[in-house]
Amino acid sequence: MNAANFFKPSAQCSVPSAQSFFKLSTEHYLLSTLATLLLGSLTLAASKPDIILDDVAVSHMNLEFAEAEETSFEETIFSLGHIEVLPGKKAVVSSRIPGRAFSVLVIPHQEVDAGAEVAWVESRQPGDPPPVIKLEAPIAGFVSKVSIAQGQPVSPDDALIEILDLGTVEAVAHVPQHLAGKLKLGQKAHIRLHALPEKVFEAKLAHIAVEADEATGTIEAAFHVANPEKLLRPGMKAEFSIVVSQRENVMSIPRSAVQGDPAQRFVYVKDFELKNAFVKAPVTLGAQNDRFVEVVSGLLPGDEVVIRGAYALAFAGKGSVSLKEALDAAHGHAHNEDGTEMTEELLAAHADHDHEGDHTEWNTLTIFFASTSGLLLVLLITFSLRRPKDQSDQSDPTDQNPAQKPC
Repeated sequence: MNAANFFKPSAQCSVPSAQSFFKLSTEHYLLSTLATLLLGSLTLAASKPDIILDDVAVSHMNLEFAEAEETSFEETIFSLGHIEVLPGKKAVVSSRIPGRAFSVLVIPHQEVDAGAEVAWVESRQPGDPPPVIKLEAPIAGFVSKVSIAQGQPVSPDDALIEILDLGTVEAVAHVPQHLAGKLKLGQKAHIRLHALPEKVFEAKLAHIAVEADEATGTIEAAFHVANPEKLLRPGMKAEFSIVVSQRENVMSIPRSAVQGDPAQRFVYVKDFELKNAFVKAPVTLGAQNDRFVEVVSGLLPGDEVVIRGAYALAFAGKGSVSLKEALDAAHGHAHNEDGTEMTEELLAAHADHDHEGDHTEWNTLTIFFASTSGLLLVLLITFSLRRPKDQSDQSDPTDQNPAQKPC
């Protein structure tokens, strides 16, 4: 058998007709077209704002916003601690001679300069009057303790007055031992205090304790914090976020913008076109630190997210402004209730209905869904009617013509 005869169809072969292929392609095309239209309608519906408020509601909620941006993202470890006096910044006033307190010139919490008079002590040596000596402040700072009263006997061993220099203080973090290996001198920390919740202090790691505390399972990490306003006082409780690493070009937003439960996180994004409109955007999150959280997906650079008042937006609903009213105000012409543009025919019909007092209206999206549903119904009926005929056409050709055999 030569090659020409091998590829030549035999007269006995049953070859499907071109008409059947055409029918099958037409059916696939119609189904694909219908699916595309339905998907487009769902996408159109999903792009609408979820919440639209009026100016009064927005002013009452005190909303604040921040842009999603790609920045340097800090990996941090968290620990608790407190404020202490910096070593070398504490001084005690005492008398070199025994005697009695002749006068006391300072009170606790009073700020004094170095060399200022703080007390006078009368000597026990005889005299008329007995000799007195002046006691001066050895350093500038705040009087933290006064342990002397006028007429009280004093001796050289007595600590009469205590003065603290609070220009720089030491913030001590109690870092868990399993995280101590990440600590390095010079690392930056963000320090917050319960007494000053609105302020964040920054300092670098100055030294790490030589020994760990076996009772608490922690090791001390000390930071020297500048305190020009004298707001930080010894004994205050503090929270530390110590920066141990940093990544560049990471999409991040403030942590306060994130809403929802751990399984379904979302943020409210300010609509770029409509005033006082917000879109509920699901997000996938990554690492987080004390201030920001990494956004793996769900946002684009420049998106404005709500960072204050986001929780209240969940209960705000649609407010008193509809999507149609918001678009009408933004664009200066009428829209359908779903936000789509009104055709000239719909505008004319809308005007006639308003004039007649009939407010029943079929908008563009309603007509679209009605037409696609009708098309789907016609296709289903057509396929149902053709099924018996198709089954008879697909019966074994050898039953109709025994002389003809399939290839």
